Amino acid sequence: MTSYSVARQGLSVPTSHAARNPAAHRLPPSGAERVRRLLSAKTGIRLLIQFIFFYLLAPAAFASSPTVNDIKYWSNPNYTRVVISLGKESAFTSKLLKKDPSINVGWRRLLIDIKGARTTPNLDRSIPINDGLLKTVRAGQFDADTVRVVLDIDSIEDYKVFPLSNPYRIVIDVTGDKPADQGKAAGEVREPAASQPLGRIAPGRIKKIVLDPGHGGHDPGAIGKGGLKEKDVTLKLGRLLREKLHAKLGSRIIMTRDTDVFIPLEERTAIANREDADLFVSIHINSSLRRAASGVETYMLNLSRDEESRRLAARENATSRKAVSDLDFILNDLIKTAKTNDSVRLASMVQDNLVRKLNERFGGVKGNGVKGAPFYVLVGTRMPSILVEVSFISNPMEEKRLQDDKYLHEVVEGIAAGLMSYIGGAGSI
Repeated sequence: MTSYSVARQGLSVPTSHAARNPAAHRLPPSGAERVRRLLSAKTGIRLLIQFIFFYLLAPAAFASSPTVNDIKYWSNPNYTRVVISLGKESAFTSKLLKKDPSINVGWRRLLIDIKGARTTPNLDRSIPINDGLLKTVRAGQFDADTVRVVLDIDSIEDYKVFPLSNPYRIVIDVTGDKPADQGKAAGEVREPAASQPLGRIAPGRIKKIVLDPGHGGHDPGAIGKGGLKEKDVTLKLGRLLREKLHAKLGSRIIMTRDTDVFIPLEERTAIANREDADLFVSIHINSSLRRAASGVETYMLNLSRDEESRRLAARENATSRKAVSDLDFILNDLIKTAKTNDSVRLASMVQDNLVRKLNERFGGVKGNGVKGAPFYVLVGTRMPSILVEVSFISNPMEEKRLQDDKYLHEVVEGIAAGLMSYIGGAGSI
């Protein structure tokens, strides 16, 4: 019978033990084979560990890491401000390097190393500036735990690096030689000079004034019980004051915002510095938990132990009182280069004239004096700078006055008279 017929009849054919168990005839694995199997097993374990880390653990770790989201700059030939925006607070260090011909680097570099951070895919890694101070700003993942931002320098006289919060950002201010100092060696960094009083200035010498209407856009500022928003009042005052000053001084009057738009605080300062302004006036409306609080007060940049001033600075900075306290150490250094004496004199003249003008037309306006506080918008200004708090929007009577065009007109008259007094203008404004 053929095998075919046996199969068709369903008959079984006796088979050997080897046929039933093929593994019985296999030879023991060689040494090379054992090594291959061991490596294959280790590779599988390693791949499993990598899978667990990158797909299960890493996303959570990265989510908690600070991210460098954006880098912006503002500049003129004597000043550049670079702002690094981060997703959250992070420790950082800065270091100014000398030229290094050994690696073909014939310029100085300022390094900012941000610890525990990572870059985002959309971050611009190289930003050309070429303003006479900086060549470029470069950013990259220096190592797994550090983002490095490099400022390639053409010329430098001094620099400051400081953080601001909510949202967290690192601000770098670089200054260079003004035309009168061109004899200095390029790249030399010198100690900040003490602020010198400007003395009496002829109106013709005031070429530019920057007015800064506070808040704007999604930031309404303080809101009165009747619904009046600080951002709307400050913008109206800014426009009125611009017209008044332009008519009386003939100077160029620049506004940080002329519409209902949000401008970050550090950008407002940068606008004034970029424009090389002679004066900077930030206009705000006060607010307090005490409904009876009222009056006018004028601020310049300084440290403060007064709790009410620190509370106000925290509100205007859109941050916490703790962040205001953290700024104290940085301000100790920054105030050395601020136009402190000039700012005090400017603030005093604006405060006195503003209170006087308002009381001539409206009775009972309280003058709360000139004060110092750590306002972000005044940090890093390179000209006499003040912040005016015009009345309390939280006070029902003063909220009503802030909606009165006659009252706003007297506010403008008072601020303008103070500015004219400061620059030595004669006669009534």
